Amino acid sequence: MNDLSETEIRALNEALDDEYRSWTTYGQVLADFGEVSPFSNIREAEARHIEALCTLFARYGLPIPENPWSGKVARYTSLQEACEAGVAAEIANGEMYERLLGATQRPDILTVLRNLQEASQQRHLAAFQRCAQRPAGSGGRGAGRHRGEGVDHERHRGERRWHFPGHQALVVRKPAATD
Repeated sequence: MNDLSETEIRALNEALDDEYRSWTTYGQVLADFGEVSPFSNIREAEARHIEALCTLFARYGLPIPENPWSGKVARYTSLQEACEAGVAAEIANGEMYERLLGATQRPDILTVLRNLQEASQQRHLAAFQRCAQRPAGSGGRGAGRHRGEGVDHERHRGERRWHFPGHQALVVRKPAATD
């Protein structure tokens, strides 16, 4: 049973859809270019964002939509292009959250939306800006640091699985090495 307004439900759905799109897009970048920073770290953060939103869906008895973005996200011809697109996406993300914050007065929803906006604007945007300023072909590879705070996930044979309550697991497969 939920007592959310239609505006609040639309806001939660829009936020989750945006996080799904980001998670899938950054996964495509990793599939195309390998384990590259900042995409590997930010993709893990996007999974935590999805988890936070799914918690709200569960709290209010809302069905959790499936991720509609598989196979539907942009592909980039270079890591530089992907980083520049990441900058644009995080700027748009910040603007979206600013708008969505006006959709509710509920403290739990406001806290999650503000936290997601802050992560986008304070951490993700800065990381993509640094990435976009790197000279073409300069590094960016590496596993990065792993932070699994509050996330139920597992690693197994080149895969990472993220488990969300009542939802299909999100699976990240490391691309096979090619010569």
